[in-house]
Formats: sequence, structure tokens, C-alpha cells
Amino acid sequence: MHKEEIGVLLNQNGLRVTPQRVAIFEAVKMLKNHPTAEDIIAFIRINHPSLSTGTVYKTLDTFVEKGIFTRVRTDRDIMRYDSIADTHHHLYCADSDRVEDYFDDELNLVLHEYFKKRNIPGFSISDVKLQIMGNFIE
Repeated sequence: MHKEEIGVLLNQNGLRVTPQRVAIFEAVKMLKNHPTAEDIIAFIRINHPSLSTGTVYKTLDTFVEKGIFTRVRTDRDIMRYDSIADTHHHLYCADSDRVEDYFDDELNLVLHEYFKKRNIPGFSISDVKLQIMGNFIE
């Protein structure tokens, strides 16, 4: 995604386009591995050494609130960030703490149909995302 496209996305979400926001957005997109805030900070500091840790955390929170990013929590209670807006799930390896995206339209349909037929008293489902746990075989 080019800087102009990032600017449009930020504006569409009611956010001013700042160099800090663009740098943080680019970092998450470039890292592609569901980075932690610490991963993002380390990556950004290479080209933006004066960017504060607080700004990174606040910007990540804002991006999550606006639906630009989502949070992915691991078993080790580590918060990671995901920039993919398309419906998908996650494969999680507890041994390595690695998270990978998993796209499966058939699974999405099965989940949608399943919960469409269920009435959970006192609860309205807005989305279903799975975290599938196992081990990556390499």
C-alpha cells in the first residue's frame, strides 16, 4: 500500500495523516507476521529514532478502535497486531508463539450458518474468528 492510499484510509477513518501514523501503519504491513508493539517499535526506530513508545502504543490503540488493525492475543498473553481486514482465522503454534493467517471461505460459511441457527440468550454475535492451535511442521 502506497503512502497516498494509507492517507486515504486514515482520512476515511477520521484520522489526520501524520508521519508517525504512516510509519506505524507501514511497519505493521511490512512485518507481515502479526508483530507485537515491541517488534513495531524496533522496526520503526531504524528510520524514526525519535518516535516515542507512547505514540506507537496510542496509535496502535487508535487503529484498533477504528477497525484498521485487529489485536491477536497468544497463549502467552502477548498482544499482536493484524492489518488484514478480510475475514480470516489464525493458526497459532504455542511452542514458537508463531501466528499465521488462515483463509477458508467454506469454514466461514459453516461458522456463519451454525451460529445463524443458534440463539445464545443475552448475546448478539457480531463476528466469529477462530484461533486454531497446533504446531507448524517444517
